Amino acid sequence: MATESGIELWRLSATDLVAGYRAGLFEPVAVTESVLERVARCNTDLNAIVSLDQEGARAAARASRERYRTNQSFGPLDGVPMTVKDNITVAGLRCTWGSRLFAEQVCMRDELPIACLRGGGAVILGKTNTPEFAMVGHTDNLVFGPTRNPWDRALTVGGSSGGAVAAVAAGMAPIAIGTDGGGSIRRPASHTGLVGFKPSRGRVPRADGLPAIFLDYEVIGPIARTVDDVISVMQIIGTADPRDAASSGFADRPFCVPQQLPKLRILHVPRFGDSPVDPEISSSVSAAAEVFRALGHQVDVSTHFDLADSINARWMQLSQAGLAHMLMQHGDWRKQLTPVAITNAETGAALAGTELFELLQMVASMSNRLSETFSRYDVLLTPAAAALPWPIERSYPEHIDGQIVGPRGHAVFTGFVNAAGLPAIALPCTPGASGMPNGLQLVGRWAEDGILCALARQYELKQGWHSQWPPI
Repeated sequence: MATESGIELWRLSATDLVAGYRAGLFEPVAVTESVLERVARCNTDLNAIVSLDQEGARAAARASRERYRTNQSFGPLDGVPMTVKDNITVAGLRCTWGSRLFAEQVCMRDELPIACLRGGGAVILGKTNTPEFAMVGHTDNLVFGPTRNPWDRALTVGGSSGGAVAAVAAGMAPIAIGTDGGGSIRRPASHTGLVGFKPSRGRVPRADGLPAIFLDYEVIGPIARTVDDVISVMQIIGTADPRDAASSGFADRPFCVPQQLPKLRILHVPRFGDSPVDPEISSSVSAAAEVFRALGHQVDVSTHFDLADSINARWMQLSQAGLAHMLMQHGDWRKQLTPVAITNAETGAALAGTELFELLQMVASMSNRLSETFSRYDVLLTPAAAALPWPIERSYPEHIDGQIVGPRGHAVFTGFVNAAGLPAIALPCTPGASGMPNGLQLVGRWAEDGILCALARQYELKQGWHSQWPPI
């Protein structure tokens, strides 16, 4: 089915869908069927959605249609199809965490943000693929296999919210809900031409989910084609809840986005220390910096930025220790896990308490230095990832700009944000000669999520990349 202007319903943003519902131009059942047809057409090739709940989605769509018919719709996402990453619990669906250890696990409760979205009328389509325990930047596992990039199926989507971004980029859902413990929303979004938002720590309360191996450094956030769709999600899930003490700082801070922005001071950081960046990405982000200047903001360029170097070298230790602790309850887990997960767990088990204390000291020191930076600037502008998407057979790019890099060489720009608990958003840049998507990252002060979204919306109106679709 298509709109009166001939646009297929699966192509519409969540904002446009709700506007169409309210105007009586189409209804949620027709939209859900259009999206399910798109899933049937694309998912076999991409392997984005790993557990599909067609009947549950249809039932939710019928209930939504009735609410619109009687003028009792629930809000800005009523009747909007969306997916949920497979490390977030959804009642009645498998939650494998990308691991054979949990391959048959069916959860009985929605994690709190999903319960909020369902309560707001969202149509939950199913679960999206993730690497084992959501701990690496390449989406592949022994349960479901790899997820492919809709822009080039020989390439990866990154990770760990890889299935989420593939689903949205291919039009299988206008919105995906993912997690971000070190860039797992922002980097995949940059690899697929999408908007990916990592909220401030505590902004999105969590409860009734899987064991928190990242503690509260991992947050739940939305992925979409437009900033307005991200905002609609945050208006529902960004409300404090007493079940999560970390959200208490937002008890009197409802999520809101200012309509007018003053002139902001932006620090453009082209690279971190001596870490290499793909020249195509550097060029695209520098062009984006000029867009922010044209919008009237002050943009300065950093000649050297080393605040994140120590954290990047050791950030994985936290989740490695968390994984080791969680696996203590699961007997002979080595027979079920990938070699990478086994190595991560064994490394975590061998960490001394003094090493973890030292990591926390590094986090505190970096946060203090960032606070000083944010006394002079309102926003940091960086690339979202240091590398373009790489061949799907590899777990990470071994070279960036001719330099040899390790497993986290592509991820240097994102982990420090989680460590400091700050909000960040990835936005598409104009692609370079390769034609592959790449993206920028905006980082704001803690709790200034709305200001960051307002700046992102300004940029999006000028840049317009959300109208581009992959060749699938």
